[in-house]
Amino acid sequence: MDETTKGFMKHNGGLSLKRVDNLNYEFNVEVKDYHLNSGKFAHGGFLATIADTGMGTAAHQIAENKRCVTINLDIKYIGPAKEGNLLLGKVKILKKTKSLVFINCEIINQEDLIVTASGTWKIL
Repeated sequence: MDETTKGFMKHNGGLSLKRVDNLNYEFNVEVKDYHLNSGKFAHGGFLATIADTGMGTAAHQIAENKRCVTINLDIKYIGPAKEGNLLLGKVKILKKTKSLVFINCEIINQEDLIVTASGTWKIL
């Protein structure tokens, strides 16, 4: 289990990523009051942050712990997340080359799909 509780993510409550198998990872995050926008739903920036962090941490692991940076991130907001929702992120490594990692992610709450995301990470 990889705990991401340093730097920027520390201010968002942290994120725990676990490896399911060679290509799949999962993370859990609880929506807190400080994650909400003025409409009382999880802020889109928070949802983008956890998708980026979950996928980026998976890229780091699949790249044998080499540093990786996001070079492309595509987010689609499907539904709202509310305070107290436990979000589950399902991360799938699509392809790894010598210098790039291609990844998809779905974030769901107890009932619904909240976010889909995809991105590309550069292995440094």
